[in-house]
Amino acid sequence: MGRQIALTLAAAGAEVTITRRNSQVEAEATLRELEALGCRAQAVECNVRSEDSVRAAINAAIAFHGRLDVVVNNAAVFEPVPLDQITLEQWDTVFETNARGPFLVAREALAYLRAAEGRIVNIGSLGGMHAWAGHAHYCAAKAALHMLTLAMAKAFAPQVSVNCVAPGWVEMSEDDEKTAARFAAKTPMRRNGSAEDVAQAVLFFAAGPHFVTGQILTVDGGLGL
Repeated sequence: MGRQIALTLAAAGAEVTITRRNSQVEAEATLRELEALGCRAQAVECNVRSEDSVRAAINAAIAFHGRLDVVVNNAAVFEPVPLDQITLEQWDTVFETNARGPFLVAREALAYLRAAEGRIVNIGSLGGMHAWAGHAHYCAAKAALHMLTLAMAKAFAPQVSVNCVAPGWVEMSEDDEKTAARFAAKTPMRRNGSAEDVAQAVLFFAAGPHFVTGQILTVDGGLGL
């Protein structure tokens, strides 16, 4: 999903800095795709759970681009675990990545975004609106991110708009075919979401009216209705 967001923004004319933690090979492949579009781009290492790592990544983006107009908080951990079996380490890892990470990135980027009258787009989840018993820590962290989006929108206005894209089931190549088919059958639009669906929603918030802020846009084909 992060790859498609980067490519969609690049196709719209943006310069792009992508971040990666362990996926160096995938990041380098995405970088080549970005450059093939004529996009000036770089890939930097970033662990969003680390204050120092986030600060270094923001500094690298400023050094490369000279300014910062849009931040997309896409890094996340998703794992199925029965609620009564979630370990403290699992709980903390999910919250540190899915909720604290966007806070750290936004805080470090804020001065540059204010100078550019920029935007923040957080990637939430339908799970932040509906309880999934097998993903309680994920749902709780995404709900926290949704509320953080609203708080940021009030706190960072009027210079910075802050919105959230909340995908439902997004089909991935590694999905089990039966599970994918089951979700598609439950979705009013009769298909699962795609990374392109999510990326287009991000592009709306990144390039649309700056006046739009504090919104959570569900991209789920009606699955949550």
